[in-house]
Amino acid sequence: MPHPARPTVTLHDVAPAPGVSLPPPSRVHGGSARTPAREYAGRVLAAAAALRYPADASARAMRRASDSIALVADDLTTASIGLVLAAMEREARTVDAFVTVASTGGTPPRQLETVRLMCALRPRALVLTSSRIDADVLAGRLLRELLNYQRDGGRVVIFGDTDMPFDGFSVDNRAGAAKVGAHLADTGHRRVTILAGSPDRANVSARAAGFTDGLVAGGVDPADVRLVHCEVSRQGGFEAVGRLLAAGPLDTEALACANDVIAIGAMSALRAAGVRVPEQVSVTGFDDIPLATDVTPRLTTIAIPLARIGRDAIRMALDEQGEPMRVTERGELVIRDSTRPRA
Repeated sequence: MPHPARPTVTLHDVAPAPGVSLPPPSRVHGGSARTPAREYAGRVLAAAAALRYPADASARAMRRASDSIALVADDLTTASIGLVLAAMEREARTVDAFVTVASTGGTPPRQLETVRLMCALRPRALVLTSSRIDADVLAGRLLRELLNYQRDGGRVVIFGDTDMPFDGFSVDNRAGAAKVGAHLADTGHRRVTILAGSPDRANVSARAAGFTDGLVAGGVDPADVRLVHCEVSRQGGFEAVGRLLAAGPLDTEALACANDVIAIGAMSALRAAGVRVPEQVSVTGFDDIPLATDVTPRLTTIAIPLARIGRDAIRMALDEQGEPMRVTERGELVIRDSTRPRA
């Protein structure tokens, strides 16, 4: 069952503090044309700030939505985060929680701005999903905002790599990708191209490093491992392979892609160019989104339990506060039709 509402600061709490009756605070904060004397207004605003009274209209309207849950993500359009957020919403609705969702684009200033706005709505819990969130980002302002929210009775859960002192989940991307690299090396692939995604994305950068770890450990010469950056999307994979083909014959035996969507775009470009998968080039992905089994050939990938992570994140957010707990998922290699052994 949802937890009881935490104490809410109202105008009745603000009014006694500055030593005035209720009408002046309501006129100061409520946008009334009838404003009190300047000395009273100053005392009201000072008291409201000390009590952390939310003065904006949306916060006042949401004060009773104590079981609302705010979901904040870098990008709502990616297939993997879509699975996580859908599972979060399904689980939240089992306890009649009101759900709000916001996208930040993955930039720290937008993350801070969005978290501040969400906290003003006084949700019961705040779940952040991001490839990486550091405690010292923006000189610690995001961390302080989250700590203030938690101090006021909220719960914070983070899905992604972080050094912040909150509950959450992460994926050991490097270890999972190393399994892919080892599989390609074990099946005779000696020239491999990594479609690494964007270098500023912590999760896909870790996967690129993991692919290399597994390949080199399996006997592949590091000089035969090529790293190609691209947009983290289907179009990014398609265009990256297009550039490789435009440069001449495709001198690679496998494409190790930072996620399934990049891999699907890469396979589309290969098919358009008449390059057969896996007969001429093996292709691997990461995440195991539903499309991985719908494409032809079916995609070899690392399966991450994204739906379970989303469900458990909400359960964790609704649990009683305790010592911060971090759960790490490592993923499992799923071998399908897009890879085959080389002679």
